[in-house]
Amino acid sequence: MFRGFYTVATGMLAQQRKTEMLTNNMANANTPGYKADQASMRAFPEMLLERLDSAGVPTEKGLSIPFNQKVGKLNTGVYMQETTPNFLQGDIQETGRNADIALINGTMPIDEESGTQGSVFLTVESADGPRYTRNGNLTVNGNGFLTTNSGFHVLDENGERIQLESDEFKMSDNGEILVEDRVVGRLGIGFSENPNRMIKQGDGLFASENNGPLQNAYDTEGVIFSTKQGFLERSNVDASRTMTDMMTAYRAFEANQKVLQAYDRSMEKAANEIGRVNG
Repeated sequence: MFRGFYTVATGMLAQQRKTEMLTNNMANANTPGYKADQASMRAFPEMLLERLDSAGVPTEKGLSIPFNQKVGKLNTGVYMQETTPNFLQGDIQETGRNADIALINGTMPIDEESGTQGSVFLTVESADGPRYTRNGNLTVNGNGFLTTNSGFHVLDENGERIQLESDEFKMSDNGEILVEDRVVGRLGIGFSENPNRMIKQGDGLFASENNGPLQNAYDTEGVIFSTKQGFLERSNVDASRTMTDMMTAYRAFEANQKVLQAYDRSMEKAANEIGRVNG
């Protein structure tokens, strides 16, 4: 009986965590460059239940031979193993702002081991090492440095901060920054062979698997991409599907809750009625 309590509880916890993940996706549906999380559900190992019994053999002294009778398999619950971002490119939206930059994936090599398509990222500076983002909603701060809206400095291909006199600059399709038709730098673009290995952090940032720098996308064979000034990559959250998934998760949570209530009533009856000792 108690095993049933644990099984139902794991189902409720898994659906609660999935709902929290989907809620976070919905909250970031309008965040530029946001990559929707996906849940991986996994069941605990199944258990084989057997009933111990014995059979009598009609001999003079009588023999009892024990044997096991298979009852069947029992699953002890489910859990949300991990969440992985979906790196599918979001829609490109025109904004008209000079400091808005959209990264557009062209031809990306496919990782032979996982079959995952690679992706490119803007490189920014953090206290813990280089970080990467697809959010190109940039700005020029009071000191003339190109930063994200969260205040992280955008780096060039040499790992240096990009300093400009104003946001009146132009950017070519290959990431070169031009001021009065003079090239003053080029965006640092990192390439990840398998973006699923990247570690998602706050503010739309990702860290590499080993916390080090990614490959330089400009020098990586087979990587074709472009930068588009005055545009932003929108979130790839599918709002209608996310709402449907949230309702499904809620209904599954509700179903587990009703089973839990049924178990609770059964235990109450066993304790208060079946187990009562009459004087």
